[in-house]
Amino acid sequence: MSWLGVGLPFSTRMTVIRLAGGIWLHSPTPPVDRLCAAIERLGEVRFLVAPSRLHDTWIGAWRQRYPRALAWAAPGMRGAARFDRALLDGPPPEWRPDIDLVAVRGDLLTEVEFWHRPSRTLILTDLIENVEPARVSCRHLRLLMRLGGVLDPDGKTPYDLRLTFLRHRPALRATLATMLAWHPERIVLAHGRWYRENAEAELRRAFRWLL
Repeated sequence: MSWLGVGLPFSTRMTVIRLAGGIWLHSPTPPVDRLCAAIERLGEVRFLVAPSRLHDTWIGAWRQRYPRALAWAAPGMRGAARFDRALLDGPPPEWRPDIDLVAVRGDLLTEVEFWHRPSRTLILTDLIENVEPARVSCRHLRLLMRLGGVLDPDGKTPYDLRLTFLRHRPALRATLATMLAWHPERIVLAHGRWYRENAEAELRRAFRWLL
């Protein structure tokens, strides 16, 4: 993961959802055998989602392993030929019974956020990062992350992403209002401890810099 132009050893969480049409993977991590075997017990992998240009690294490897899967990309994704379809203004028909989405547009990238209705779960990528200090062995790196506002229990949007959304603050406020209107019960994050409860309060806390 890159933060303020510096490569940082962040772990990344992939989110797996079982839809009627197959398994949906958000921000895919490396398709190692043990992981793939566990997912295959849930169903056939059919939907691969790259929610931003920072979370598309392993799409090709998953497509090679599961050639029937379709790859979906956030708007403005580099190397668009690697993907079958773009995520535009709403969920595709295959997802619509269970999943809604909203795009957060910035100068350098667009990130797409997802709402899983049956579980009342909001799925974010880098809009909130909440890295547990105990998982960062280097104290200098831990200090850098604290200064960047991405350490648990006060994880927020990292400063470089805030800059890319700087000219789009009204649109970002509208996106936050949409997410709050969904009344999520939990929030799954791509980086760090996710929120098993009090989701609306955590959203307001994490975005106090915007409100």
